[in-house]
Order: sequence, then C-alpha cells, then structure tokens
Amino acid sequence: MPVYIWTGTDRAGKKQKGELEAENLTLARQMVTRKGVVIKNIKTKPKDLSEYFPGLGGKVGDKDVVIFVRQFATMIDAGLPLVQCLEILQEQQSNLTFKKVIRQIKKDVEEGSTLSDAVKKHPKVFDNLFHNLVAAGEIGGILDVILNRLAAYIEKIAKLKKKVKGAMTYPGIVISIAVLVVAVILIYVIPVFAQLFKDAGAKLPAMTLLVMNMSDFAKNYFHWVGLGLILIAVAFRQIKKQPKGREAFDRLALRAPVAGMLIRKVAVARFTRTLGTMLSSGVPILDGLEVVAATAGNVVIEKAIRDARMSISEGRPVAEPLAETGVFPSMVTQMIAVGEATGALDTMLSKIADFYDEEVDTAVDALTSLLEPMLIMFLGITIGGLLVAMYLPIFQLADVVAK
Repeated sequence: MPVYIWTGTDRAGKKQKGELEAENLTLARQMVTRKGVVIKNIKTKPKDLSEYFPGLGGKVGDKDVVIFVRQFATMIDAGLPLVQCLEILQEQQSNLTFKKVIRQIKKDVEEGSTLSDAVKKHPKVFDNLFHNLVAAGEIGGILDVILNRLAAYIEKIAKLKKKVKGAMTYPGIVISIAVLVVAVILIYVIPVFAQLFKDAGAKLPAMTLLVMNMSDFAKNYFHWVGLGLILIAVAFRQIKKQPKGREAFDRLALRAPVAGMLIRKVAVARFTRTLGTMLSSGVPILDGLEVVAATAGNVVIEKAIRDARMSISEGRPVAEPLAETGVFPSMVTQMIAVGEATGALDTMLSKIADFYDEEVDTAVDALTSLLEPMLIMFLGITIGGLLVAMYLPIFQLADVVAK
C-alpha cells in the first residue's frame, strides 16, 4: 500500500504535517480531511534507498528497541489508542529499517491483528520472549506494565552482552595487530637482513636461519596461507551449523579454562533473568521454559532446559530436574527450590540474576587481568624473538671486526 506525505493547517491555523498509508490519493485526502486539516500539499512518499539497498537502512539495535518500548509504554499508560501510538512512534523513528517494521505492525493492527501477532512477524527485531510477554500483557490488560518490564529486561541483557564483548575486544585487537606486524616483518623487513647476511658470508645462528626460512615461506606462500585460513574459517562455520558440530563446540566452550566459567555465569544470568521476567508477567512456567530454552545461546544449556521442562511437565518440582542436568550450580537450584516453596519463584529468580550479573562483572575483570600479562608475553616472544634473531649475526660481525 502506498505511503503519502502531507502538509496543511488545522482549525487553529497551525501548520501540520504527517504521513499515512492509503489505497489511493483520493482516500488519503479524505483521511487527512477527517482530522480537521486543510490540505496544502499531499503526494506519494518517495521510496527510501533502503528499499533498493536493504543494508542502508541500518540494523535495529537493543537501544532502538528499548527507546521504542519505553515510549510505547508511556503512551499506552496515558490512554492513547494502540494505532495512534504506533503512528507517532513510526513518524519519529530515525532508523529506516525499524520505521518500516513499525509501519507494518501498525498496518496489521489496523486490519484486526493483535499486537503480539503483529510483532511475531518480525523475529529479527522482536524475539519469542517479546512476543509471549506482549501476548500476556494483552490478555491481562497490563500491556504498559509488561512493556516497562521488557524495556528493563532488554537493557540489562544488553549490558551483559556489552561486558562480555568488551572483554573479548581488547585481546582480539592486540592479536590482530601483532599478526599484522609479524607479517610485515617477515615479508618486507627480514629479506633485507637476509640479503645483508648473504653478502657478508657470515655463519648464521640456528635461530636466525629458522626466522629466515619462515620469512621465505611467508613471502612465497603468503596468498596460499591466506586462502587456507579463509577455507578453515568457512569449514569451521559449516561444521558449527550442523547440530552435532554446534553441540560439540558449545560443550568445549563450557569446559574451556576461565572463559568456560564466564560463559556458564552469563548463561545462568540470562536464564534466571528471562524466566523471572516471564513468570512475573503471568506467563505459565512451561511456556516460559520453552522460550528460555530457545534463547539460551548454547545448545548444551538449551538441551538441559528442555529435559528439565519435560520432567516439570510430568509434575516434578522445578529445582530437581534443573539440578539433575549438572549445568546449573547447586546454589542456583537450591535458591530456586526455596523460591518455589515460598511461592515467590519470580522474585528469587530476579535475585539470582542480580547476583550473577555481579559475578559476570568479577569474572570479566579477572579474565581481563589474566589476559593482559599473557598478551604482553605473547608480543614479547613473537616480535622480540624476531628482532633478536636478526640482530644476533650483527653482534657476531661486530665482535669479528673488533678483534
């Protein structure tokens, strides 16, 4: 359906502008006139470049969704109709991709769809958790409360992601720079020294010969090495896409020293935060566990949650099957058991999530503190080793000249 942009004046003589969807220009004029606006200009809205080049529209990030949800909740709480809320949010949205998503949701709602069904059509922006909580809010008549909870949840999960990514960014940058520097030294610098040593006819130490051979290999087979690394990366991605390969990789990740502990703590924090948010919003525990499993991010943990869900569906308490999986720490399962016994499981899950958020902070700091000396040692051994290997023959020649 085409989109029309219009300008005009209202009954008070104030300038107004906006955009709307209509089947044709005549209907668009009628819709604007019904608002009490005297139309000055109305025309079909030009297509965005993002419709021809999807990548230009921009990615919808957690921050975009949080702002959208916060504003949506405020408008709903103020008593504005659903369609009007979506229309206002669409008009003020600067992210073109998100703008198109909101426009489609508004259109679906206008045609009689529920808000939860409308957002379900956009899984890249709104996940299963969002859809299920919105559905619970619509049924319970507390959509504004649910949206505020969702915003708080998304903010905390985004903060958790940022901490983990921040811990991985520093070593990644340092290693990348180190590899680039080593490659430049091997391909461009060492051959100059090699020619110098060859002209001098000096006997070279074993360490220098090794580095020169590495330089010859890198210089002659540089393209093949690059191609090999690309093929290995592609093969790794393909293996990871397979169910068995993904499970093996996730299992190794959980068992990895230091990093495995961090991954497990992040998973526990995400599990408890998500399940606690869903239970406090009135979602049944079995439905909540199904959504939590789908958003676990680790196949091993997902399988453990699904196995626990099966046992819980047969009438067992929540804590027992979770403890039997061996994935969740005993403190977590014991606190869940207490929460279940006292009838405050959602509150207890939120407390566990807060505790593990702090644990993730501590683990990230510990990992960063451990990585810094290791990276310094790595740089010293690689770059320092290359320099020492090249300067050893020069020192030997200096001794010969001195004698």
